[in-house]
Amino acid sequence: MRRRTRIVLGLNSGTSADGVDAVACEITGRGLRMRVRVIGHFARRYPNDLRRRILSAMAPAETRTEEICRLHGEIGRFFAGTSAALAKRLALKRIDLVGSHGQTVCHLPPSVSRRVSGTLQIGEAAFISIGLGVPVVSQFRQADMVAGGQGAPLVPWTDYVLFRHSKRSRVVQNIGGIANLTWLPAGGRVDDVTAFDTGPGNMLIDALVSHFTKGKVTYDKNGSLGRRGRVRHEVLTHMLEHPYLTKRPPKSCGREEFGVVWMEDLLKRFRGRRIPSSDWIATATHFTAVTIASGYRSFSDSRRRRSPPLDEVILCGGGAKNKALVRSLTTAVAENMNGRRIEFKTTADYGIPFQAKEGASFAMLAAACVDRVAANLPGVTGARDRVILGQLCHGVSESSIYGSESR
Repeated sequence: MRRRTRIVLGLNSGTSADGVDAVACEITGRGLRMRVRVIGHFARRYPNDLRRRILSAMAPAETRTEEICRLHGEIGRFFAGTSAALAKRLALKRIDLVGSHGQTVCHLPPSVSRRVSGTLQIGEAAFISIGLGVPVVSQFRQADMVAGGQGAPLVPWTDYVLFRHSKRSRVVQNIGGIANLTWLPAGGRVDDVTAFDTGPGNMLIDALVSHFTKGKVTYDKNGSLGRRGRVRHEVLTHMLEHPYLTKRPPKSCGREEFGVVWMEDLLKRFRGRRIPSSDWIATATHFTAVTIASGYRSFSDSRRRRSPPLDEVILCGGGAKNKALVRSLTTAVAENMNGRRIEFKTTADYGIPFQAKEGASFAMLAAACVDRVAANLPGVTGARDRVILGQLCHGVSESSIYGSESR
């Protein structure tokens, strides 16, 4: 860990549970001076049966403890295999550290849970640590939640490190299963960052596509299905009444609010209208774009707050490939900004492939953990204190970790 340049893998599987994104990073510096270069990345999809079981285990489902236990081990092995495959592809001579987010199956932040808040990410880190012979940092959300925070979003600190600018105000917009934004005002300090989950990203669209194709197709590739239909405004109006959308940050959400159960309630409510599947997908796509854009109002109106106007939106996540969604988003943002020209880019324009952004963030958070740098932002999550995120799993002897002959 004392090397000037460290090779760190970041592993992530989002709320869509499509599979694992593995990213290899070269990291130099520490804290806010950290610099990152993506060496390569690799996406490995879950087998259909494993994905089905993961989705079945996700809250609000009631899953047997035995199944959660089995999945914890199976996902851990899958993460380990994905890491090894990436290392082989890139012919890495060494790996110093791994950051593994695991697979979230339940997230109950204080705004949702009336009892003790909690979160559950499965995927046993010891499989990765022993398989690769390196230390692994996992369980990133827990410390922030124990400190009274939402445990999400996790990456605003890394967004600040990567994308802050002295003269341009930026939003880093991730569109995974859930959509979350990070607001980086021009010339701002780390404590000036605003971030929260705006609502569903790909989650509702994916659920509808899977429902109407009976699981044969699981997502809207390039937004082709969303482009065929028309927005049904009676459905959109009802969607926009979801109570999460009127909550003020700090806030986070997941399948508990916008998953299959909510989709089924929507279909049941409007089944008498005989709405075509293409219209459902088009409406869900527009709803997602509108909820993302509406999140920008909290910091973009300089008349209400002494905040610099928004200059640029940087997209990442799988939703950045959905052309129908991106087109709706640019239109919705333009309407909210009263004609101000906003530039849209992706993280790839800054050297980080947009599907590698989340994995790179967990590599950075793992490095921050072993460097004992507090990487949560209380102003974002609502935590009482700055805390170090993650739990370290050695898994092997110290001599093996640092590459002695016994390895």
